[in-house]
Amino acid sequence: MNEIYTEKEILGDALNTEKNATNLYNLGANECVHDNLRETMLNLLSKEHEIQVDVFNQMHTMGFYPTPAAESKKVQEAKTKFECGYKAI
Repeated sequence: MNEIYTEKEILGDALNTEKNATNLYNLGANECVHDNLRETMLNLLSKEHEIQVDVFNQMHTMGFYPTPAAESKKVQEAKTKFECGYKAI
């Protein structure tokens, strides 16, 4: 059985894989007792985030992951909502 996958399916699978990988590296970093291992896990997490952005950007460029422009009113509402719980130290 020869199944042929589309670019959209392949990139979608890659994006989901990256999302899962970042969750696992984050969990691993949270559970580390040793500083050197935690630092390694955080470095790997950062690299996975970079790969995730690359895959997302490729999908977006190819029209596989369209993102509509945000309305300025909704952006301001989100800023207001999330700034309430944050106070600079």
